[in-house]
Amino acid sequence: MKFAMEMKPVRVLAIAALLLLAVATSPARAQMYDPAYPVCLQTYGLTSGISCRFTSMPQCRAVASARSAQCIANPYYAKRRRSG
Repeated sequence: MKFAMEMKPVRVLAIAALLLLAVATSPARAQMYDPAYPVCLQTYGLTSGISCRFTSMPQCRAVASARSAQCIANPYYAKRRRSG
């Protein structure tokens, strides 16, 4: 009976390892380019992704400094037309 009690931590550890593996190998989520902003921040690493929330390159560069990131022009930016 003592052997059965010792198996529980091993079983929990195995399940935790399988869950971690499933999360680590899951497909990446789709990136969204917000057409309302002309500049995007592309980050690399564990939290890689694209965030299009910047109105200028200098604004984006200020956020990107000291990070593994780069600022890019939003290919889907829709310039707003002036009326009248």
